Amino acid sequence: MKAEIITIGDELLIGQVVDTNSAWMAERLNEAGIELYQITSVHDDREHILKALDEAFSRADIVLTTGGLGPTKDDITKHVMCEYFGTSLVEDPHVRAHIHELYKERPDVLNRLTATQWLVPESATILPNRVGSAPIMVFEYEVEGERLKVKGEGKKSKYLVAMPGVPHEMKIAMTEQVLPYLRLKVKGERRETGDIIHRTIMLAGIPESTLAIRIEDWENALPDSMHLAYLPKDGTIRLRLSSYGKASETEMDAQIATLTPLIADYLIATEDQPLEVVLGNLLKERQQTIATAESCTGGRLAAALNAQSGSSAYYMGSVVAYDNRIKEQVLGVAHDTLVEYGAVSEQTVREMAEGVRALMNTDYAIATSGIAGPTGGTKDKPVGTVWIAWATPTGTEARCFHFGVAREREQITMRAVNEALIHLIKSIKTKH
Repeated sequence: MKAEIITIGDELLIGQVVDTNSAWMAERLNEAGIELYQITSVHDDREHILKALDEAFSRADIVLTTGGLGPTKDDITKHVMCEYFGTSLVEDPHVRAHIHELYKERPDVLNRLTATQWLVPESATILPNRVGSAPIMVFEYEVEGERLKVKGEGKKSKYLVAMPGVPHEMKIAMTEQVLPYLRLKVKGERRETGDIIHRTIMLAGIPESTLAIRIEDWENALPDSMHLAYLPKDGTIRLRLSSYGKASETEMDAQIATLTPLIADYLIATEDQPLEVVLGNLLKERQQTIATAESCTGGRLAAALNAQSGSSAYYMGSVVAYDNRIKEQVLGVAHDTLVEYGAVSEQTVREMAEGVRALMNTDYAIATSGIAGPTGGTKDKPVGTVWIAWATPTGTEARCFHFGVAREREQITMRAVNEALIHLIKSIKTKH
């Protein structure tokens, strides 16, 4: 079955709010075996919403909407859906009771606007929203010609699920209510079409075009039931092999087993995982530890490493040594090194990595120093120049990267973080 997502809200279209909901929802739908066909963002506008619904239902079996369910005048989603499905608002006593319980410690919130939240479309199935006041509304209709009408027995259904746009409310709604509901409703269709199966492997250190040539024969020999996608991102390439109900897991695994020897030199992970998770798993498996010393990345490397649950088992700490005095006094970088070679140099970043490794008594250490911009660049060291070093039990390696003067500061620092993680992962896999 195919699904579409419609996000509703002017704030999304003017850049005031970033749409993180859709990416998260897409992942969950894929896990549930539901193919996402399109994502659309629309204004809080009656005509815009109605048109988007018509277009979505022309392509998809399931339409998921977020946003526009608040109690204020600009939140019109509930009213538009009543118009679209030819129904009217009625009071739901269960929603009313929930809202009174939700705000029992805040009686000031229970006002005439809040009271509109327990008015729901009469023809909708209402699923509870345990953490918010906006109920989850599900419309189940059959298709007859080009119009929707109330579902008859044994007829193929289409579904619209309206959820709040607040991310934590939406996620709880999807996890606890919507996905279980949809899994039950589409069970028969999934038996007919099969599951969506993906296999993803992650590579680094090889250009996309070079990779395509290397695995060309393997790719050309893939059966028609499988599709390969190249997904480059921040120094990595994810190869995703997909089957939409036409191949078994055993067949997919066999294809990956054939592919793996062809790209072994560049293989980072056999799952689609963040780099920091890959590194953390390697360190936990080996019962080893890591520390970081950062200049241009400003603690972003540390933030990535300690964001993972259980990271205390392997991540010992960081020194953000932006000023040269800290590089000298805390990390032990020689004064003469800084004078002769500068802070952005191979010599300095090596001493930073070795210094923090000794300071925190870890197996590994990563150090970064560079010019993230937009100012500070020179002819010899333009903006985007970053030195990265990784100290290991067998020695220290360092490499200079040029991420380009056109990149924004945040892009340069995050690319530096990724490259640091990539190269330590590869070092551990190949040498340790």
